[in-house]
Amino acid sequence: MDTDRPLALLGGLSPAAFMRRHWQRRPLLVRGALPGLAPPLGRAALFALAARDDVESRLVVRDGARWTVRHGPLPRRALPPLARGGWTLLVQGLDLHVPAARSLLERFRFVPDARLDDLMVSWASDGGGVGPHVDSYDVFLVQASGRRRWRIARPADEDFVPGLPLRILQRFEPEQEWLLEPGDLLYLPPRWGHDGVAEGECTTCSIGFRAAERHDLARELLPRLADAAEGAGALYRDPRQPATAHPAAIPPALQAFARDAIARVLAAPDALERALGEVLSEPKPQVWFDAGTPRAATRGVVLDARSRMLYDARHVYLNGEAFVAGGRDRTLMRRLADERRLDAAQVARLSAQAAALLDEWIGQGWLHGSDA
Repeated sequence: MDTDRPLALLGGLSPAAFMRRHWQRRPLLVRGALPGLAPPLGRAALFALAARDDVESRLVVRDGARWTVRHGPLPRRALPPLARGGWTLLVQGLDLHVPAARSLLERFRFVPDARLDDLMVSWASDGGGVGPHVDSYDVFLVQASGRRRWRIARPADEDFVPGLPLRILQRFEPEQEWLLEPGDLLYLPPRWGHDGVAEGECTTCSIGFRAAERHDLARELLPRLADAAEGAGALYRDPRQPATAHPAAIPPALQAFARDAIARVLAAPDALERALGEVLSEPKPQVWFDAGTPRAATRGVVLDARSRMLYDARHVYLNGEAFVAGGRDRTLMRRLADERRLDAAQVARLSAQAAALLDEWIGQGWLHGSDA
């Protein structure tokens, strides 16, 4: 992607200009960002998807001041009648199951894949919504069908109405309001208050980009770092430990030994970078892969829609695992991660070891043979 080329998707801004002016800073409304856009999935097919146990879905119903939330799987009989107002069906990870959703997501790959969460679809009856709330991630809200009225407010206090199954803002004073039509786009940075209400039946696609919280990321990284450092190590020794009159006191020398143990794990070359790549490339918890069939020697490969592939200076990462690649193999593996496919000529340039790795990934269902 040419990040300096103006895009209608961004209202004539280039991706580079958008990231400088709006990303994590201020909202952007673009009328007609995606003219002629159709929902990635029809209503009946969306309802059927919500009934599957490998798909994350939620039903939100508002009845006056009363809100209820039910988590999927959601068979059709669990959904209210179409004529009833005030209900919303939310289906997460549509990009993992529907090619049209994946194609829509591809338009936003000027943001690093490491930040991507998923594409969520919200189908709502008249008056449906989830109430005024804030998100901890960047989001592009794309109106796919029907109309939805959005009201937004700058970040403020995040006190929520007590006793509700949703985190609805207790004090929400909108500063701007728009009625979005099919093809319109609204970008919101994290922590901006927003409230979207359907005016008639409508479908909205939300492309979300996660922002890891520091302590959550540390919680995921530290076990991986510890696992990577497994093996024989120095035992704690205290030959100069004197007799103590305070047996419950932790010896300062033992505290220093623990501090040194953590420092040594962090100091290992590429240890933190590798652990981060593994964490960021982990598929969603609901994802599993079906075993693949061997690839014909003359075919290219394409990543499964559910696969997450990233890279850094030394490693490539696929679905939570790290691999070292150098030279031509590294160049081609990075291309696979960026373009999510290699043609047959590119595959033929891989070393025998790297080609065998592709076949292993195909066997795991992470890759598929492709004639494209």
